[in-house]
Amino acid sequence: MDMSAPLRERSPTNAVRIESHPGYQRVFRRDALTVGLILPLETHPDSPQPTMRDHIAMAQRAEDLGVAALWARDIPFLDPAYGDVGQIFDPLIYIAHLAAATHTITLGTAGVVLPMREPLLLAKQVNSLDHLTEGRLVVGMSSGDRPSEYPLFGIDFETRGERFRDAFSVYRNVSESTVPRFTSPRFGQSAGLLDMLPKPPYGRTPAIAVGRAQQTLGWIAENMDGYLGFVPEPEQLESFGKEWRELVRHTAGGSAFKPLAFGGFLYLHPKPHQPFKRIKGGFLIGSRALRDFLEQARDAGVNHVALNPKVTPRPYAEILDELGSIVLPAFSGK
Repeated sequence: MDMSAPLRERSPTNAVRIESHPGYQRVFRRDALTVGLILPLETHPDSPQPTMRDHIAMAQRAEDLGVAALWARDIPFLDPAYGDVGQIFDPLIYIAHLAAATHTITLGTAGVVLPMREPLLLAKQVNSLDHLTEGRLVVGMSSGDRPSEYPLFGIDFETRGERFRDAFSVYRNVSESTVPRFTSPRFGQSAGLLDMLPKPPYGRTPAIAVGRAQQTLGWIAENMDGYLGFVPEPEQLESFGKEWRELVRHTAGGSAFKPLAFGGFLYLHPKPHQPFKRIKGGFLIGSRALRDFLEQARDAGVNHVALNPKVTPRPYAEILDELGSIVLPAFSGK
């Protein structure tokens, strides 16, 4: 990664070419499916927090094997009721660290809790990071699902959906428009006298919804660049893909492509043919059955799956090797 490279000229807002964004291209492709991993790259089924040892080596190994993306979660505080703090580090800061140790793998958030973020500063951070990673950043945004965190920020949990839309509008406006104008009941106002630099290097940094974010799926299809939902049952894959395609066609036109993804915990069973079984927050499955499940998902129109093997009671390196030999060759992100 060349930190001395000049900033790329920004595309005009009306000529955003998101298809040219390298991070987006690596993860999201028409009629194809890629595999990503949710951080940390460590198993810790009996502890709320990982050790974060060897995480750089695991990220480099994942990149070499053809994993398309690494996804960082946004969990500001440890809530014992949830017992999970993700990768511990702030997602954007951690992504910057990973970017310096990797070369091509997409780095994303899954997702930034937008109602708890100040959108003007978030736009500055995201635009800067997309430049410094040379277009490897994809921003997943969510509304958050932990009511205990909201009082610490002085925010009403029940209004997080409305706050999400307000923050997203300001974020997009200030990020992509020249000397933007806006008025927000929560996030200030601009009379069109000031501009934010840098602008996104490819016109727009891809922003996808992680979960419904307290919005309708139609709103997501119309306003965001993709959708990452919860893991469907195998028999629900076809309807999962069909509903999304129809909404995208209705809101963005028949030729539009907006990717569909799903993600959650993966308990990789030692028996390769162990069939799909629902577990809390994800699913249990064997590696060969997983490959079949992902082929079925691809045929249903799913473009990406983000897996979090933290609940698997096996060494992470062993899980990576098994995915690399059985699953990833069919869905490589290289």
